[in-house]
Amino acid sequence: MLMGPLLCSHSCYEFWSALAVSCPGDSAPQRHSTSSFGSCPFSALSGTAFTHMAALFPPPPGPRFVLRGTQSAVNTLHFCPPPQAAENPLLFSGSQNGLVHIWSLQTRRIVATLNGHGGQSVIWLKTLPQGHQLLSQGRDLRLCLWDLAEGRNTIMDSVQLDSVGFCKSSILVRGHLCWMLAVPGKGSDEVQILEMPSKTSVCTLKPEADAKPGMPMCLGLWQTNSSLRPLLLAGYEDGSVTLWDIAERKVCSQITCHEEPVMGLDFDSQKAKGVSGSAGKVLAVWSLDDQQSLQVKKTHELTNPGIAEVAIRPDRKILATAGWDHRIRVFHWRTMKPLAVLASHSAPVYCVAFAADGLLAAGSKDQRISIWSLYPCP
Repeated sequence: MLMGPLLCSHSCYEFWSALAVSCPGDSAPQRHSTSSFGSCPFSALSGTAFTHMAALFPPPPGPRFVLRGTQSAVNTLHFCPPPQAAENPLLFSGSQNGLVHIWSLQTRRIVATLNGHGGQSVIWLKTLPQGHQLLSQGRDLRLCLWDLAEGRNTIMDSVQLDSVGFCKSSILVRGHLCWMLAVPGKGSDEVQILEMPSKTSVCTLKPEADAKPGMPMCLGLWQTNSSLRPLLLAGYEDGSVTLWDIAERKVCSQITCHEEPVMGLDFDSQKAKGVSGSAGKVLAVWSLDDQQSLQVKKTHELTNPGIAEVAIRPDRKILATAGWDHRIRVFHWRTMKPLAVLASHSAPVYCVAFAADGLLAAGSKDQRISIWSLYPCP
């Protein structure tokens, strides 16, 4: 079973991947039976040989449990961080029908439903560290700040957005009561930076006229431990990843690591290394040197195209991807060695999220949320 230390045979991965993912010529992902491999790598195995192989390589485990009840595709997930949910772990989900559901992971039921986006798809959720407050971004051009303290479920404030696209916002906590917000801007290629909660405009980041990267698709605000200068990583429609210096309003570095739009990225500030996935097959790993220059370190080509989201676990041991091919893929973050292909959903997986304790959640177009416990944190 895939429990315990961070160890997994690459042969085990290859063996079960042959069962869990599409073989060449398949029209859609499916789980193959032992009698219908077609052109899969293990199609030549006899029944006895296959039995021995299966005994040597146990399959990946199923999810710990599955949450049902959103009645709509699940676009985004976010775990409530400790200590806010120490006694009753909570998971937030945002759906295509415009609702935000708050799930108790103890009872595995919805404990509250937030309806603030007029039936328009919710694409991003994030809790704030200064108490029981939640941000939700919808395609109704509205970003809502919710008060969840003492059982309240009310909108405290909101920000009107200018972009109707699918680009998710990002925040950077700047103090106990203030935080920076990056949102897609009014221009199709712009990113707007705001100081919150005052909503003061800091700047608008716009590429040079001859750059033409297209729309921003995903954003990541961060800062180094040695500097208070805020930086922004942005993935664009042309497949590029750009590092912006917000104080200087300028591009520090840019790399083109995908041929298709960048759908999701995550950054490990301790290792100065990030990862991005796109509408294509390539998962790209890149690094940032002391001169704030981005460099592609390696790429990993997947079986099927379409990575909706990538997430590095908080302990920086493993990485998970959400695939349009209905699969969740797990990699060792340091080596990028494939560890598992998790096949629990019957439609594209749109989002993945990790809890502080290592629990993994994945949301899908099939209206279900799968909860996984893989390689528990030490």
